[in-house]
Amino acid sequence: MSDAPTKQAIRDWWAAHPMTYGEEHGDATYRDEAGNLVRVERGSRRFFELADARFLDWNTPHHEPGGRPFGRLFPYDLHRGRPVLEVGCGMGFMAMCWARAGARVTAVDLNPVAVAETRRRFETFGLEGEIREADGEALPFEDDRFAYAWSWGVLHHSPQPRRSIAELHRVLAPGGRVGVMLYHRRSFLYRAWVRWQEGFVNAESRFLPELDLASRYADGARADGNPHTWPVTPEECRRDLFAPFEDVRVEVFGTDVPNILDTFAPRLGGALPERLRASLARRYGWSLWITGRKADARPR
Repeated sequence: MSDAPTKQAIRDWWAAHPMTYGEEHGDATYRDEAGNLVRVERGSRRFFELADARFLDWNTPHHEPGGRPFGRLFPYDLHRGRPVLEVGCGMGFMAMCWARAGARVTAVDLNPVAVAETRRRFETFGLEGEIREADGEALPFEDDRFAYAWSWGVLHHSPQPRRSIAELHRVLAPGGRVGVMLYHRRSFLYRAWVRWQEGFVNAESRFLPELDLASRYADGARADGNPHTWPVTPEECRRDLFAPFEDVRVEVFGTDVPNILDTFAPRLGGALPERLRASLARRYGWSLWITGRKADARPR
């Protein structure tokens, strides 16, 4: 059976509900520095500033202290002047970080709204990069082109994530590295919210298969969510999805864990000792960060 209808539904849903990090999913309303609700024009400089601030705040542990966003994850300095690729660029923040670090950025997305907003961002901030609409399962690039490739919170929405990851492997140069964030099926969020609250308490599992349950409630503000979301496990990443790569490592990130705990017992997340919160986050966080390396070219 063709995946074309599912892909079209995914493309259309994300075009209608882009990842703006607003107060409502797809909306451009934010709380400003004074705590006031403000609505801004999507694609304006102020939009990018407010959306970026929200995204940065959610991911504080990944930034260099007083330095570059996501500097604890991304090897910016190793790729200055080199070609890098993002699959699923969203509103373009991470592509911007790489461009500012001096990399030669190519960014793609299945969603035309994401492509348009990322192009507008690069124009607004005076950055250079190739931004284009493309399907991650069939990338329009030659083999061995990029020194580094990444994807953040995207490929679990692909009907064929294995194919998308194989494409990342194909377009990487020998010795090139990859970094991919995928949702974690053993997380507190998935077990407590999707399976327990929606699946059992609200009896949704009586009517929805698990894939449909995950797709409806695991993203898109967890209310009638996007057409396809399937979180994965660390074991699936190591033995299957990232099998083409060498030196595969999987970390669990859990900045969401305190908030999830609070939904079941108010202020529980903040009341737990920091060491216990950190331990739970490393095991039951919502995000998996998978890294790997394409094998060096073998002598002929």
